[in-house]
Amino acid sequence: MKIAITGASGLLGSFVTRFLADKNLPVTALVRQNSSMTSLTPLPAEVQVQQTDIFDLPALHQAFQQVDTVVHCAALVSFNPARRKEIFAVNVEGTGNVVNACLATGVKKIVHISSVAALGRAAGQREIDETTKWVESPLNSYYAESKYLAELEVFRGREEGLDVCMVNPSVILAQAPLHQSSAQLFKYVTSEKPFYVDGLINYVDVRDVGALILQLLHSPHGNGERYIASAGAVSFQEMFTKIATRLGKRPPFLRVSYPVAYAVAVAEELRANFFGTEPLISRQTAQLAKEDFLYLNNKARQQHNITFKTLDETLDWCCPFYARYHTTNKF
Repeated sequence: MKIAITGASGLLGSFVTRFLADKNLPVTALVRQNSSMTSLTPLPAEVQVQQTDIFDLPALHQAFQQVDTVVHCAALVSFNPARRKEIFAVNVEGTGNVVNACLATGVKKIVHISSVAALGRAAGQREIDETTKWVESPLNSYYAESKYLAELEVFRGREEGLDVCMVNPSVILAQAPLHQSSAQLFKYVTSEKPFYVDGLINYVDVRDVGALILQLLHSPHGNGERYIASAGAVSFQEMFTKIATRLGKRPPFLRVSYPVAYAVAVAEELRANFFGTEPLISRQTAQLAKEDFLYLNNKARQQHNITFKTLDETLDWCCPFYARYHTTNKF
């Protein structure tokens, strides 16, 4: 089996690349030109690195030659309304390009990394599993909509003969550079910001996502199956307090109501747009803080014997990395 991994320089893609290489699987890591290689350095000698953009179809065709399986990790995780066009381009058009390249080059299988956001959510809903149907709702962010539409591209590939599996992770906790996704949670705590919002955060250890992907590469279960990868949910206050305790920092202590959080989100979006950075909170994420969703992992546990790590186990692994990072880098 020869495996190509898109988005191999990202938080999840870099871990999966290393994880599969450690299992002695032949891996080609696909990265964009000028991508930061911090997460991939150093790499096992067996891993091939190829500069390939998901918007470059000829390059994708070349990269997928003699490839049996593609693990599609490339995505833009953003809740910034100013990046709406880019979010849909990367997550929807880019996924469509990957699917088309798989079909054109004879790739047999794609393991698509989606998101729990693609399952949709409605006000008053509490528990969500793989059977939950997408419904239009103000609670669906641009990112959520883009991941839902990306899934439709993958299912189109299935209709045209591609073997398909999907993983829908919640917030992936990992050892990662601070500009990558959930690493900003640790940055927020290390900066000793005083504010927190109500609501739950669903989380999963990156090592468990990697283990599920490995299982799906040889899955005996039916084509077209999806699996939620989520270990559980805790309040933002509990998450921040647990991180702060391990990092020796003061945890956030001032609860912010929804109207205040929304006003802060507007100001944060303006600041982020001015400086060209990602907002720590957006109007869409502030809206989500009013709801308490729980993503159920029964299917992954029962069909693939995945034992999800507890939050304490994950933070005990992550936090020493961020403590070392803080001593050598400016947050």
